[in-house]
Amino acid sequence: MTRPAFLMTDPAHYQVSYQINPWMRPDAWSADPVASARAASVGWRNLKAALEGAGGVVHTMGGVEGLPDMVFPANAAVVLDRKALVARFRSPERTGEERHFLAAFEDLEAKGVIDAFAQIEGCFQEGAGDAIWDAGRRFFWVGSGPRSSPESVAAVGDYFGEATVHLPLASDRYYHLDTCFCPLSGGEILYYPPALTQGARATLQERVSPDKLIEATDEDAAAFCVNAVCLGEKVIMAQPPASLRARLAERGYDVVPVDLGPYMLSGGAAYCMTLRLDLQSSPVAGAPTQPAALVA
Repeated sequence: MTRPAFLMTDPAHYQVSYQINPWMRPDAWSADPVASARAASVGWRNLKAALEGAGGVVHTMGGVEGLPDMVFPANAAVVLDRKALVARFRSPERTGEERHFLAAFEDLEAKGVIDAFAQIEGCFQEGAGDAIWDAGRRFFWVGSGPRSSPESVAAVGDYFGEATVHLPLASDRYYHLDTCFCPLSGGEILYYPPALTQGARATLQERVSPDKLIEATDEDAAAFCVNAVCLGEKVIMAQPPASLRARLAERGYDVVPVDLGPYMLSGGAAYCMTLRLDLQSSPVAGAPTQPAALVA
């Protein structure tokens, strides 16, 4: 089996210098920028080590001075079947990232990591943060609202030739789907209900059986624990409350906590800091599968 592959961005140029979501705290960063940068470097290295410890391979790209949010490559593209659909950012503070991520995907193509890439046209779409592949159900859960346009739902489906399920977001506080929604390897969905519109919650309940839905608490969501990376039985996340760790353990998951406080000051955590490169639309041998309608 192919080892899970991820893209991460070196954090040397990371800082919190502006505010484009309600979580961002430039004041907290600037209170001691040297200590903040040191802690960010440690957190990034620990996350990379956790991914590698869970069997993953990490490809690293350089950051760019003046573009601090490049450290969140999950927003840069959607990748499936060795094809990448590169984002168009809504916030002017992030549009400068696009050409650098396009260059990074050109490099990944040259190295044989992916086979093709293109940039989305005609709408805003902020990568795997708003288009989450559900490997068991074999479709994309696609968010829209604060960042990605509703038109991106069809654009993602058309590019990859795969089904999409639209989950509109209800709050600027949970501005990407990945901040409030995490499919797990056994078919469960860890999610924070208040972040989804009433219609999105109804859609989710139509698609997933109640025993597979794990509702995150206010505390879980505020700690960015839903913004997690699941690799088999390992769930890598920002430091969780004991109650969430216990609930996941009851379902057979081993939570790997990482202190990502410096990144939470920008409104991101483990999932945001990684972009999965090896996702496949066809079932992987040995992986659990579920029907695309309702999971029993």
